[in-house]
This record gives sequence, structure tokens and C-alpha cells, in this order.
Amino acid sequence: MAKDLQITTNKTSDNQTQLNVKVPVEQIQNKVEGRLRQVAKTAKIDGFRKGKVPISHIRSQYGAGIQQEVINDVIRDTVFEAIKAENIRAVGMPNIDDVKLEDEFLVYQATVEIFPEIKVAGINDIEIERHITDINEEDVDVMIENLRKQRQEFVEKEGASEDGDQVIFDFEGSIDGEQFEGGAATDFKLTLGSNQMIPGFEAGIKGMSAGDEKTIDVTFPEDYQAEELAGKAAQFNIHLKKVEAAKLPEIDTEFLEQFGVTEGGIEQLRTEVRKNMTREIKNAARNQVKQAAFDALLEKNEFDVPSAMLEQEVDRQRDLLMQRFAQQFGGNADSIDKDMLPREMFEDQALRATRLGILVSRLIEENNLQVDQERVETFIKETAENYEDPSEVIDYYTNDKQQRANIESVVLEDQVVDFLIDQGKVIDKQVGYQELLAAQQQSMM
Repeated sequence: MAKDLQITTNKTSDNQTQLNVKVPVEQIQNKVEGRLRQVAKTAKIDGFRKGKVPISHIRSQYGAGIQQEVINDVIRDTVFEAIKAENIRAVGMPNIDDVKLEDEFLVYQATVEIFPEIKVAGINDIEIERHITDINEEDVDVMIENLRKQRQEFVEKEGASEDGDQVIFDFEGSIDGEQFEGGAATDFKLTLGSNQMIPGFEAGIKGMSAGDEKTIDVTFPEDYQAEELAGKAAQFNIHLKKVEAAKLPEIDTEFLEQFGVTEGGIEQLRTEVRKNMTREIKNAARNQVKQAAFDALLEKNEFDVPSAMLEQEVDRQRDLLMQRFAQQFGGNADSIDKDMLPREMFEDQALRATRLGILVSRLIEENNLQVDQERVETFIKETAENYEDPSEVIDYYTNDKQQRANIESVVLEDQVVDFLIDQGKVIDKQVGYQELLAAQQQSMM
């Protein structure tokens, strides 16, 4: 049908194009006549047998409604043909207006948002800070100590409580002598130094021994989530029942076997730990330099984005967060009220992601970047190393077209980062192992 359309276009802005479309009116007439004949076969009208109602009568009864239905269908079908015929990279749905049925043509206007036709600027001027780190023996020591802490037990102790101890106590809170909702608990467990409670609470308990009772004075933060308590001074009556000290497991055969080490002792554990740490810093370093490169690229390129693309990204990020909530707290994402996550929460990050997606797409097009299949294979193999049966994972990512496409997308994005590094100025900065991981965790929050 596209060859029968008459189309003129007018680019009204960098992100918007207007199409004026003319459809030969005989196409409308033919479809209307066809539907009238269909209706005539089944219409039930007093005074006529079924299937014997004259077309003229059907036209007078249903003609206007059928014509409007046909016009709507024709516009729906032809607008996308027109967009394709004009090689327009449309985003979102077209907006239809100014519909007219003339003697020879059905005429309408379609306004579509388009993928921005930008040229990426400033590639040679960007500065990218790349973090480099080494794993030393002290880092391995810290990691093994963390593994012990993850499996620590608490044993009852005598004497005053201190940071690192777990305390078990009853408490009852009040404001101006009145108890408040959620201000009391029995057999509450708290690890001192965890900063789990409001400021001053843990400090008030520190130094207490089992059997002690005490009233502590604290003030709720001004930004406390319960508005009725924010900024209020409160008193908590504390009855400390038990103090327990942390006891770390010995690095013995049982401990080593928990990490799959059955021979080689502590040195083999250190080897395995270092291997995992090396994998971690490789991923963290790659993510760090990727973010630094993309941040530098965004600084050199500011432009408006189509509202449809922005809205799609806001919805995508909101849906992802709802899914995380559902996974964390149980249930399903559909049961979460979207109004709890207002659009404003996602606007800045969605704008950044949308701009970045456009820039990356343009860089790939402008420089004819193609997916490096060897890198894809390496990526799959490295991912598979984290699983018990690597061959099964390799087969999965190799043979599942959608999963392989996802990995190809990640690899191509890494190739864009490499391109930016090659074109720009890279400043290497030596950082500690823990600093690199902490920065990576912070960027994911």
C-alpha cells in the first residue's frame, strides 16, 4: 500500500518529525463497502429477513460508524508504512491529528519523535581516570578474616559490653512520658558498633553488663522516616539481659572444607581466595573505567532526548526496582503500588541512561564497531568459571540466542569503552583493593 501513499515530511525539531499523509479515497470506499456487505449478511432489522436487508438500508443505519472504523484502521495501518517508507527512526507512538476526508484523499498529519541525529563531540578531549590496584598479602589476610567473621558465633560473657559484642535486652521508649508506637521490644538483639539504631542509642548501652537497667536519652534525627518522631527527644528504659562476645572459628580442616579446600591447607585457601579477589577487582576495575569513560563522554555531549525514550527508561527503572523489592520482601512486583515509587525518583538517572544509550549507539554507527566474537567467547568462559559445572553454563550462553545476544551487547559496550580510552586521555590512579571495591559498591546503590 505504501506506493499508493503520498507523503511529505517536515522536521520540526531535532527530536521530532511531522508527516503529512494522503491515502487514496477509493481505498476507504472499498473497505467501507466490504464491511457494509458483511453487516448485511448478519444484521437483524425489523421488517426484513436475516441476510435480506438492502445495502441502502444498512448504509443509512450503520454507514457513518463503519466509515469511521475504517478510517481509524487505515490510519493505523498506513502511518507505520509511511514512517518506514521515509526511513524515519521513530521512537514511541505517533500522534495523529488534522484528519480530513476529501474528494480524492483521506488526509492526516502524524507527529513522531525521532532518534536524535547527533554527532558525538569531544572524544579526543575527554579525560578518563582509570583505577589500578594490586592484591597484597595483607588484603588476603583481611579477606580470610572476613570469611571467619561471616561464620562467627556469639558466646555469653561476663562484664561490661563493648563494640563487637552482641547484647540482648528489653527496651521501652517514651516521649514526654508517653509511650509511642514501635518504641518497645523484648529480647532485642543488637551488635554494638553496627550503627543499626538511632544516634546515641548504642553508645548508651555500651558498658552495661547483664542484669543492668538504665534510662538513656536520645534524639531522633530530623530526617527520620517516621515524621511524627523526627527531631523529637526520647527516653528509653533499657533492661540488659545478656552480653555475648564474638568467637571466630579456627582455620582447621572443618573450616577449610567449607570452601572446598580438602588438601593444601591454609596456603591452598589463600590461593583460592586470591583467585576470587583477582576476579572481583577485574570486574570492579572494568566497571570503574566504564563509568569514568561514560561520565566524561556525557560531559562533552548535552542534548535533549525524546520524551518517549525518557518515559520508557523511567518505567524500566521503576519496574526493576519493584522487582528487587518483590525478591527481597516476597510477593510479586505487580502487588507493589507504583505510587510508592514516584516518577521524580528516577528522572535524573533515566535521563543519564537515555542520553548515554543514544551516544553509545551513535558511536557504534559512526565508527562501524562490530562485536568481537573472540571477546564474547572469553566473556562466556570467565562467567562460567563462577559455577560448579562451567561446561553447562557455556552451552547455555552459546546456544540460547537471546542470552548470547545479551552478552554480545555487554561486550560491544566494552569495545566502545576501549575506543574512548584509545581516543581520549587516560590518567591512571593507584588505589587499594578495598577502596576499589567500596567505590564499585557505592556506584551500584
